[in-house]
Amino acid sequence: MQIAILTLEGFNELDSFLALALLNRARAEGVTAVLAGPQRHVTSMNGVPVEIQADLGQLAAADGVIVASGTQTREFAADPEFIQALPLDPSRQLIAGQCSGALLLAKKGLLHGIAITSDSKTKPWLEALGQTVVERPLLVSGNIATAGGCLASQYLCTWLLLRTIGRQGALSALAQVAPVGESPAYEKRLLAVAQAADPSLGQ
Repeated sequence: MQIAILTLEGFNELDSFLALALLNRARAEGVTAVLAGPQRHVTSMNGVPVEIQADLGQLAAADGVIVASGTQTREFAADPEFIQALPLDPSRQLIAGQCSGALLLAKKGLLHGIAITSDSKTKPWLEALGQTVVERPLLVSGNIATAGGCLASQYLCTWLLLRTIGRQGALSALAQVAPVGESPAYEKRLLAVAQAADPSLGQ
């Protein structure tokens, strides 16, 4: 089970690194997360240089894709060749847009007719495309999810883990990162947000 995190020049560290670290806590359950993108090397919004682990071909082969945000997302969204080259298929993949990552999904035509969420800066850009943007940390429609706010990445990862390896596997991974002394309450909140966003997960 591979999750690819689309990570572009100017990427937001919280989006890409938090998801990378949290999802890879489920390696024992067969989950592997990698940073993917069209460029071999990218620099984060705060100047951290990173070597990308997978190309767009591997993005196409992934079971799930997180489209992370960054300071240059709008420029990438305005490039029709880049949008066309994105190999995203919600009929066989779990697809997630984190903050401004939703802008790329919208330009790809994957968010038509569904309510979504995003950060406050990206919201007007999405509304200009005709999207309905709701102030929620996580929204899910079928195999497509959107998350709003950098730290909503933890809810997005919880949703991906629940959909791919189930409740026990997700809890095992989350327990490894929970604040000491707050583990039960922390895990309960993450599960509650994910389940509220995707009723198919049950309680």
